[in-house]
Amino acid sequence: MPSPQVHTYSDLRTGRLVSRYKRFFADIELDDGELITAHCANTGPMTGVCQIGSPVLVSYHPSPKRKLSYSWEAIYLDEQWIGVNTSLPNRVIGHMLEQYLLPELEPYTTVKGEVAYGNEKSRIDFLLTNGEKAGQKTYVEVKNTTWCKGKLALFPDTVTTRGQKHLRELMSVIDEDTNAALIFFINRGDCDRFAAGAEADPEYARLLKAAIAKGVKVLPCRFAIEPTKITYLGLASLEN
Repeated sequence: MPSPQVHTYSDLRTGRLVSRYKRFFADIELDDGELITAHCANTGPMTGVCQIGSPVLVSYHPSPKRKLSYSWEAIYLDEQWIGVNTSLPNRVIGHMLEQYLLPELEPYTTVKGEVAYGNEKSRIDFLLTNGEKAGQKTYVEVKNTTWCKGKLALFPDTVTTRGQKHLRELMSVIDEDTNAALIFFINRGDCDRFAAGAEADPEYARLLKAAIAKGVKVLPCRFAIEPTKITYLGLASLEN
């Protein structure tokens, strides 16, 4: 079965990374010589994927509602494009859920995003409900992943108290009719294995192991990034 295309980029522009600063900003020199400032949606350290001088892709969104017209989408490292726009994975996963491209999460009949839940005032990325079986639900959280060691993708690349909270919340909702799932969106095509980034956040690694034991379904989803599209490559193997 061919790998499905799950996102189409429109009119990306190419350039080189000059600097990244204040978490949200990246100065980029476009191929025509113009120096622009692009929005960086990834507020983390971007371990291993923020190398000055590397080729980058940016999207252009001129609008009076935006402070910056450009968004940083991808960077070229290790002979491949790596996605860095952390606002995109939820859109891609939402499309995949609507198209039933993740059979591991079936059966469900409806998909709803950004639903309040849990004991710590969280919002789940997606809530799946099964209209054919009253009360059956699946809570789905999505995490973007770009840090790797060789072909082993790792998350997180820094301490994430928010991520720890999400793991506690997912474990708390599981019961006879309620499931929980955690999707790691591996935003590069060269990794075929996944593990918790215990070196960066030992507590997250401990909680992830506990969540798996509790019954949280972990799906490390692999994606190939190209200047025109994103393709789903299937699941990486989970090392725990």
